[in-house]
Amino acid sequence: QVQLAESGGGSVNSGGSLRLSCTGSGYTYSAFTMGWFRQAPGKEREGIAAIFSDGTPTYADSVKGRFTISRDATKNTVYLQLDNLKPEDTAVYTCATRQGYSTPWRRAPRITDIDYWGQGIQVTVSS
Repeated sequence: QVQLAESGGGSVNSGGSLRLSCTGSGYTYSAFTMGWFRQAPGKEREGIAAIFSDGTPTYADSVKGRFTISRDATKNTVYLQLDNLKPEDTAVYTCATRQGYSTPWRRAPRITDIDYWGQGIQVTVSS
């Protein structure tokens, strides 16, 4: 059974940084695409970053240049570095994965791309 566990959320001031981690189990990590989504209160879930089996990243325009996705295959873990945070980044951030190999997308991940979801973790940015 595929399981994803996020950690690293919390509260920061505007301009601050956080690093989110997502550790997976129950699958062959290197053969999966990993992504991060977020959902702010009253808004739809938004795909913000993904990283493919070959290490290629992709980002939503809303976070490009401020967030960085990376992975450590030896630890079955994907990271999301959040820099220069803004109040509008406040949301529940959720890790997700798509089974098997995918040709890297030139776009942000979509809900329909995903096979498994984590529980989500809160990030709050104060002005």
